[in-house]
Amino acid sequence: MLIAIDGPAAAGKGTLARRLAAHYGLAFLDTGSLYRAVGCRVLEEGGDPADAAFAARIARALDMDEIDETHLRTAEAGAAASKVAVIPAVRQALLDFQRSFAARDGGAVLDGRDIGTVVAPHADVKLFVTASPEERARRRYEELKLAGAEVDQGRILDEIIARDARDSGRADAPLRAADDAHLLDTTKLDIEAAFRMAVSIIDRAMEGSVS
Repeated sequence: MLIAIDGPAAAGKGTLARRLAAHYGLAFLDTGSLYRAVGCRVLEEGGDPADAAFAARIARALDMDEIDETHLRTAEAGAAASKVAVIPAVRQALLDFQRSFAARDGGAVLDGRDIGTVVAPHADVKLFVTASPEERARRRYEELKLAGAEVDQGRILDEIIARDARDSGRADAPLRAADDAHLLDTTKLDIEAAFRMAVSIIDRAMEGSVS
């Protein structure tokens, strides 16, 4: 079984995807971490995430084993990821890896922004997980505050709105729900409620595919 989960930043899709992978016994890939890793490495080397040639070189040589996962969850990493993600050469460099992961025996859960539309349009079930920008900013603020970061919720909201615009407006693989995706709005849902709803959607979809 292959499950594709897409949606904007801080909508809860990453946490949900991990829960679903564990529930169904499937491999999990957070594709956003690939772009965050590229963005982080560009910054570490003193480059500009908007520099297409520089970012593409980093993406082609990326080794996730060399990346410190704690660095990937910062606001700076998220902003850099959004900038490198609009670069076609970066997206192409990471696309083969994602498709290979999706094709592994035993199935997988992938979450990102173009899984159901570009990476795995053949997925058995597609979810588009979203929430209001204000709620997503609150969640990200709480996450970063818990990690000890000094952050401003208003600034986070501005960054989320700007990132949504970049992700949805890019020419290559823009953020959008696949035509056959199931919409899951988590604005008023905690993770347990969102998880139960997602399982219900997936189970019904798989039962329908068998019958």
